[in-house]
Amino acid sequence: MKKLFTFFCFFILQSCSHTYMPAEQLTVSSSDQQLQQLINTHHQFYLQSSPFNAPKEGGNNGKLPDLSPNFLASQNIKLDNIYQALSKINNKKLNATNQINRAVLLYTLKNQLDSYQNKEHYMPLTSESGFHIWIANIRQQVNLKSEQDYYDYLSKLRAIPRYFDQQIAWMNIGIKQGITQPKVVLKAFEQSILAYIKEDVSKSDYYQPFKKMSTYLSLGKQVSIQQEAKRVISKYVMPAYQKYYDYMVTRYQPNARNNIAATSLPNGNKYYQNRIEHYTTINISAKQVHEKGLKEVTRIRAEMEMIIEQVNFDGDFTAFIEFLRNDQQFYAKTPTELLKEASYIAKLMDGKLPSLFKTLPRTPYGVIKVPANIAPKYTTGRYSGPSRDDQAGNYWVNTYRLDKRPLYVLTALTLHEAVPGHHLQLSIAKEMQNVPKFRNRTYISAFGEGWGLYSEYLGVEVGMYEDPYHNFGRLTYEMWRACRLVVDTGIHSQGWSRQQAINYLTNNTALSLHNVQTEIDRYISWPGQALSYKIGELTIKKLRLDAEKALGQQFDLREFHDEILKNGSIPLNLLEMIINQYIKEKLKIIG
Repeated sequence: MKKLFTFFCFFILQSCSHTYMPAEQLTVSSSDQQLQQLINTHHQFYLQSSPFNAPKEGGNNGKLPDLSPNFLASQNIKLDNIYQALSKINNKKLNATNQINRAVLLYTLKNQLDSYQNKEHYMPLTSESGFHIWIANIRQQVNLKSEQDYYDYLSKLRAIPRYFDQQIAWMNIGIKQGITQPKVVLKAFEQSILAYIKEDVSKSDYYQPFKKMSTYLSLGKQVSIQQEAKRVISKYVMPAYQKYYDYMVTRYQPNARNNIAATSLPNGNKYYQNRIEHYTTINISAKQVHEKGLKEVTRIRAEMEMIIEQVNFDGDFTAFIEFLRNDQQFYAKTPTELLKEASYIAKLMDGKLPSLFKTLPRTPYGVIKVPANIAPKYTTGRYSGPSRDDQAGNYWVNTYRLDKRPLYVLTALTLHEAVPGHHLQLSIAKEMQNVPKFRNRTYISAFGEGWGLYSEYLGVEVGMYEDPYHNFGRLTYEMWRACRLVVDTGIHSQGWSRQQAINYLTNNTALSLHNVQTEIDRYISWPGQALSYKIGELTIKKLRLDAEKALGQQFDLREFHDEILKNGSIPLNLLEMIINQYIKEKLKIIG
């Protein structure tokens, strides 16, 4: 999954933007011109919304985002004004490119407005992460070359206590209004804060940029800045983390809500339906999602039973799952072994990409382990895109508790997170030309995660699952995503307990029990997001089937995949319109 959260937009670190030049300048209507003006207005709004979006050396490059009530309220008003004006533009009078631009921007702005209205900034954390982790990524955001760059970075570090205090202030309001994460998912969460508190500040993540400094600085200047860095981290950063740790243990965790359902939040039913529609991008109810999940679970279970017969296992489904969870042949002995296996799978798939795609991105990717400070409660793996154009993307593999990281699911995981999944899809989107910059950075979960799950399936077609156990691993991953439809809606709309959800996922997949528990806590703390995967994958598979039926022998899989990905991340209803138009145009050519 894309490792970008969807909390309130001003909290998230984003890369710089640039001016948009429309692709169809010769056929612009007055509606196209109105849209262009609004895109430019939004661009200016984006630049001023966070110091990370338009850093100026010696100026806001040394600042952190302002989370004060007045600033966030004023930002919301500005955003709403853009959204209302955008809504009034006649879509039918826009050219094809601008219809996509408008749809994507409307979707993005609506979620930002909804997030503020839903008061998601009262809960700047999930079971596996939080603002104290996100902000630590500033060391990857900054490009330290000049002396001023280092002074700006130090200025950011001095601002961390204010940034933490503003987050804690919102969390206190959340406690008063009953808008907190559930108590049960916060068990041991404080350990992720403690991991940043170092007695020797030179071991702090925040100090890493000072260990190998720019060669443009003299040795004497480097030593001087390093000494100042240690002082700043010791005086400002470490106390901020310690204060947050104490707050989490003594105030937040004891006062967190007991009910795990999103519907237990104020206005909870409306909130959960809003999240369903956001994460699926379609008009569907919790009940419909639940029923769709149950059907998929039944279908996939039948395929899993066939593989159990294929390997001549002497026992039922439950016994086979226990065999997979406990037999040492399915587990790496060292973190390096696991990383090497993931790297081999990724490289093997690299060689098969030309058979599936005409267009491939230029951005490379690496395979690295999940940072130790978040690994215990983190998911099995995730893709992390580059922050700057001088960086590669990274496929993160969790090497914590190797006895809970089965090798038989590693092929599916790698195809999902690296190639042909998130790395390929996100890199193509980032490298799109002649589109507004917001299109390059937009991530729509139903599209992106749907593509990730579909990518796991593509491995079947290029021979990546010759080992039946790895194919069973693929099916258990698909079953995992089908179960998400059931357990997410079960938890948040049907009164399921945490243990009920754990039991359902345990009984229907070969996921390790540790993974099952961390996943269920993730769904509890991030309502609706888990619905993206299956809904998106089912849509892409349906569109492919429609194209295959309509085009017959003229169907070109490589061309179809390019059509899916060429517009970047878009809502599923828009994707359907684009593919249907593609089919019509191809039929005209065929005659």
